[in-house]
Amino acid sequence: MMGTPVNHRRDVVSVSTEEFVPSDHFLRAVDEIIDFSFIETIVSPYYCHDNGRTSIPPITLFKMLFIGFFYGVRSERQLEKELKANIVYRWFLGFSLRDPIPDHSTISFNRHKRFKDTTVFEEIFQEIVRQAQEKRLVDGRILITDSTHIKANANKNRYVRKVKQEKIAHYLEELEEDVQEDGRTHGKKL
Repeated sequence: MMGTPVNHRRDVVSVSTEEFVPSDHFLRAVDEIIDFSFIETIVSPYYCHDNGRTSIPPITLFKMLFIGFFYGVRSERQLEKELKANIVYRWFLGFSLRDPIPDHSTISFNRHKRFKDTTVFEEIFQEIVRQAQEKRLVDGRILITDSTHIKANANKNRYVRKVKQEKIAHYLEELEEDVQEDGRTHGKKL
């Protein structure tokens, strides 16, 4: 006997991602402490402001890369999946549950074309670290090593302050390796 089809769809209720972000979550602290607006100034010369299609806001793009770097996501394709699935990431980026997440190829394009052969990534990374130190989110006193033997210098009155650039460069290299592998796997011309 055929009955009337049951509509399993419930009324759509507006839900904010804000309510799902724990008050003590690291990204909430980052959002409160770091002013990402400086990114617009740094990347402005690399965008055409009067033609072409609307781009992903640069702040959003770099926040996406920040998430990937901080949480160890070593693939732009995987980063896209993580951003789609994680409510806290969506909140941090300013996306609702219904907003589409930018395609991984957009991240790749910006890295390969728009910001290739620039110091944009390093400038942004350095400013984020500077702000984090200024607000005491990080203090720069902890040294983490990979078990390599390092000669100690115990004189606290004599030191040289150095900012390590290799981490961000290494992360970008890993993303590039993943893009190359993905291209080979899917038979794409690179």
